[in-house]
Amino acid sequence: MRTLLDLYLSFFRIGLFTFGGGYAMLPMLQREVVDKHHWVTEQDVLDCYAIGQCTPGVIAVNTGTFVGYKQQGALGGIVATLGVITPSIIIITVIAMVLQGFAENPYVIHAFAGIRIAVAVLTLLAVIKLYKSGVKGAAANALLAATFLLRVLFSVSPVLLVLAAIVLGVVLELVKGRRKTQ
Repeated sequence: MRTLLDLYLSFFRIGLFTFGGGYAMLPMLQREVVDKHHWVTEQDVLDCYAIGQCTPGVIAVNTGTFVGYKQQGALGGIVATLGVITPSIIIITVIAMVLQGFAENPYVIHAFAGIRIAVAVLTLLAVIKLYKSGVKGAAANALLAATFLLRVLFSVSPVLLVLAAIVLGVVLELVKGRRKTQ
């Protein structure tokens, strides 16, 4: 029962203090579930992010569900998911009630501009961390560059890019495995 409460409270904190979506939550998620509670490894978090990109839904919810399930089965997945969405439900409800009268206020407009800047920085830091721990070797760097260029220059669908990266990753591992056996 204590682990379920810890799951709920940890993911509640993540949901409460993470602005900007899934990538911005990476540093806090790392601290809570890897460093503090040791529920999963850093590699598990990266894998969960990768899976979260391939599945429908919000990364924070997918990650909460994954970590909770890994710790306490289906009930843990539900509890962690509820923990991560509860703050959003509360905050959005309050904002919807209050913001209607303040949406055109210059202070509110500037506050949101500042929030966007902070979220951009948090997202950039998360990307750098993902790059450092997830992209190893020349082939992976080439795949990263190709994926980036295809997305930026030709607006290739992210779904196609992820599927192509999966296929190329498997092919590269098979080739590497064959070289080791020869």
